[in-house]
Amino acid sequence: MAERLDHIRRKIEKLREQIRYHDYRYYVLNDPVISDFEYDQLVEELRRLEEQYPQFITPDSPTQRVSGQPVEGFETYVHARPMLSLDNSYSEADIREFDRRIRKLAAGRPFNYVSELKIDGVSMALHYSEGRLVRAVTRGDGVRGEVVTENARTIRSLPLVLDDEVLSELLSRRRRSARADEVVVEVRGEVFLPREAFSELNRERAEAGEPLFANPRNAAAGTLKLLDPRIVAQRKLDMFCYALLVDNEHPFATHWEALQWLRRARFKVNPHNRLCSGIEDVIDYYEQFKERRDALAYEVDGIVVKVNQTALQEEFGATAKAPRWAIAYKFPARQATTRVKDIIVQVGRTGALTPVAILEPVEIGGVTVTRSTLHNEDEIERLGVKIGDWVLVERSGDVIPKVVKVIPERRTGRERPFKMPDRCPVCGGRVVRPPGEAIRRCISATCPAKLKAGLKFYAHRRAMDIEGLGDALIDQLVDRGLVKDFADLYHLKKADLMNLERMGDKSATKLLEQIEASKNRELYRLIFALGIRHVGERTAQILAEHYDSIQALMNASRQELEAIPEIGPIVAQSIYEWFREPRNRKLISRLKAAGVRMKRGPEAARRGTRLAGLQFVLTGRLASMTREEATRLIEQLGGRVASSVSRRTNYVVVGEEPGSKLDRARELGIPTLTEREFLNMVGRQ
Repeated sequence: MAERLDHIRRKIEKLREQIRYHDYRYYVLNDPVISDFEYDQLVEELRRLEEQYPQFITPDSPTQRVSGQPVEGFETYVHARPMLSLDNSYSEADIREFDRRIRKLAAGRPFNYVSELKIDGVSMALHYSEGRLVRAVTRGDGVRGEVVTENARTIRSLPLVLDDEVLSELLSRRRRSARADEVVVEVRGEVFLPREAFSELNRERAEAGEPLFANPRNAAAGTLKLLDPRIVAQRKLDMFCYALLVDNEHPFATHWEALQWLRRARFKVNPHNRLCSGIEDVIDYYEQFKERRDALAYEVDGIVVKVNQTALQEEFGATAKAPRWAIAYKFPARQATTRVKDIIVQVGRTGALTPVAILEPVEIGGVTVTRSTLHNEDEIERLGVKIGDWVLVERSGDVIPKVVKVIPERRTGRERPFKMPDRCPVCGGRVVRPPGEAIRRCISATCPAKLKAGLKFYAHRRAMDIEGLGDALIDQLVDRGLVKDFADLYHLKKADLMNLERMGDKSATKLLEQIEASKNRELYRLIFALGIRHVGERTAQILAEHYDSIQALMNASRQELEAIPEIGPIVAQSIYEWFREPRNRKLISRLKAAGVRMKRGPEAARRGTRLAGLQFVLTGRLASMTREEATRLIEQLGGRVASSVSRRTNYVVVGEEPGSKLDRARELGIPTLTEREFLNMVGRQ
């Protein structure tokens, strides 16, 4: 018996090491060597063995990355070595002055620089004891941060256990002994949300009627402070590591050597870091990435320049807030000043009241900006913004323009404070602010603004895909009392439509055909279209995979919903409560009576296998469909669309004016498809 248990234990350890290795290949190197299916088989075998032999479960097992329970709060922790901020430079003259100061401090001794991209994220320190991750602490105020270990464990690029051989190499460099239970290794880095994950998160929040994050940095910071690691795990945080300490001391003579050790230890280190011989190399690095920053998969706002020699770092020391041996060289800000002409309130489909600043038109980065969301009343209070204020507005990439700050020096005394309404600005209904939320909501069941926004969402091409049902038409249908809920769409007659403005015989016929066709959409589209709070497109797909009908989903218990992978307690509660609402159950009955399909169709399984297991990357402009439509089509057929080309990519679909992804595909020998070849593959030719 003992021999058999020992065999099982060794098998479990081998599986864990295999999974850790493949996690490293996929999440750090972006160069997997096995298929998703093979990886899933390894994880499933490990999970099965751990269920059979729970005595062998360890906290650092790959199956234990995501805690099953929310935490009650975060403890604080004092950093052994303060996590200082950096001084900023904004011009070549500034960076040359920094170099002059360093050369003066070095007094003729040789040194060089390391240049790194300045990731726009949240700094965090990881503590490893006996080779295992025991603590993760945010930067906080630089002296004291919050312990967010359970959330950090969900970052798949972070090793939970350090390789024995690589760890031994590091610990042999200790200058003093330490108890086994002391934290020995500290790794610092920047937690960030990749652009693609940020866009996906904001799209899901918009679909769920939640306020959008202003930028990836805010999203990363907010995610790290969530109490439920299961929700954190869904948001796909990542981390680039940039510093290493052993017993609070530098283990290597140079910073560059420390970065190489971090690579060997399977931490994610930015591949664009550069060893620079002098300030000219640094400036060249800066100029290169000033032009390339929009092509990166993550937000950067400059570069960080560090003296490479750690002995000189220690000698040069720091001021009260920043090291003397490092500096941030910021990219030009995409900001402009303008005046707030007015603040209006928009009402979304969930009743959320969102204040929006109406701005005097201003050009930022080649785009004319006329409005900016103010998110909620807490943000208005934080900014102290008034109608008539001059403000600094920032735009970054595709991120929504945001008001960064008010310029009080330009006030004239004629500015007017703004107050969020106590009544819905559209229907006059009661507005409430639920405990723990920053959003006020109209709770009127008959609010036309909520209905209009809901109909627009229901008709969206990713939902029920009713072409021709646009904003102007929805306004008329609601304002004239022709449509009071989604089901009323299916009772519209041609005569009803012919009485509307700009509606002719052909357009009325076509719209009715589109409405009729929407009755047979896939089940997940209907679930998505209902507009259940917190249920985005991906969540709707997961629900449709677990339940073969709306009725089955409607009857699901809260516990049953919460047990579904990727469905956390908040989402489960929202789904459960939506289907308990009599008005919603009546809507489902009316949709069913109108002929809307309520079950998963047989073609879902049949069509969903054509591209099963295949990963695609899209580059360039397609003539026959948008990129979003191509992505949806691939996913419907069982495939997956990635944002970058790797060895795991099966095909790169090449449209007009392709980008660097085509070059990468050629380098790796990945097959490419023309648009015609792609259409043949998916059965659209």
